[in-house]
Amino acid sequence: MGVSYLDGSDVRIAAPMYDTILVPTDGSDPANRAVEHALELADSYDASIHAMYCVETHRYGEPALSSTEIVLDNLEDKGAVMLEELSDRAETLGVDCDWHVCHGRPWEAVRETADEMDADLIVIGYQGQSHTQTKRIGSVAERIVRTADRPVLTA
Repeated sequence: MGVSYLDGSDVRIAAPMYDTILVPTDGSDPANRAVEHALELADSYDASIHAMYCVETHRYGEPALSSTEIVLDNLEDKGAVMLEELSDRAETLGVDCDWHVCHGRPWEAVRETADEMDADLIVIGYQGQSHTQTKRIGSVAERIVRTADRPVLTA
């Protein structure tokens, strides 16, 4: 890849290389598009994927042997099923994929995970399950784009 100037000189620009791609998901349509992009990029760059699902405990509080615990357990199970399916799809492409389910505020968890694993790229849906306005970026994606110290691709 390169750029030619009017004086005929060329400047070569190196294409980005990705070794580790972080893809958070909540199962929404935009998140599923992000997963597809992440899988395509990982396949193209021979990169690995780390997928994550975050149970938003700030919405429910931490469990204390109550109905909240049942809700959170169900959300964890839902996330694990989604991530296992994503991992199976990655395996069919020959892409290494690991995953985890966590608790907390999604945007904080994504940033912390990206830092811990030194992700080269975050690929995220432009909005999630709880977003109601179809043309606007969601609050989680917006915070990640605004505060991440690495490239973020929204789908």
